[in-house]
Amino acid sequence: MNPKTREQLMKVSTATLCTALFKRGLRNQFIQDVRPLNAGLPNMVGEAFTLRYIPAREDLNTINVFLDRQHPQRQAVEQCPEGAVLVIDSRKDARAASAGGILVSRLMKRGVAGVVTDGGFRDSPDIAKLPFPAYHTRPSAPTNLTLHQAIDINVPIGCGDAPVFPGDVIVGDAEGVIVIPAGIADEIAAEATEMTAFEDFVQEKVLEGRSILGLYPPTEEQSRTDFAAWREAKGR
Repeated sequence: MNPKTREQLMKVSTATLCTALFKRGLRNQFIQDVRPLNAGLPNMVGEAFTLRYIPAREDLNTINVFLDRQHPQRQAVEQCPEGAVLVIDSRKDARAASAGGILVSRLMKRGVAGVVTDGGFRDSPDIAKLPFPAYHTRPSAPTNLTLHQAIDINVPIGCGDAPVFPGDVIVGDAEGVIVIPAGIADEIAAEATEMTAFEDFVQEKVLEGRSILGLYPPTEEQSRTDFAAWREAKGR
């Protein structure tokens, strides 16, 4: 990822990114119903590396599968690149855990940027104490083997109804997680940075008591003049 793009995305919200993507006709990029285990961390930004689960078939998905060093879940944890985000398709089913504290800790120690599942994590109280972005739908103690069978890594998946292709740019904040198609990540980051500056200006003026009419959107010339002056004063 372009280092400037990463830096910009660290400073913008998923809400603003949703608007920028909506302007391009992309309406389904927000991963539904996932929440951060630690909402106080900085933004999570990284390229997607994926893991896909299917419904478990009992005769093929016993506890002994973890003896295989090539097991897809283990390989995803060991292969996810430094600075990437591991995105897990758990079929929006949190009845069994997508992973637990040990695997998430391994991702953190390997320099991965974060992890997202549309299922749940076990050991979630321990994961919440790590300085590492982790997003799920709810805690889930049972092992993934009881319901999920890891089948593929680094393939296109769905996560929380959002399409995720390997290499897409993933951004998470205290509100949730959004997927930016790789080919437009640079321009979306630049546009969201500009939008954030304007929204910060508007928020300041609204808190001073100003009406949103003519300000948001800036349909009055005075609003555009005031914003230009605000940007110069703030160095934005």
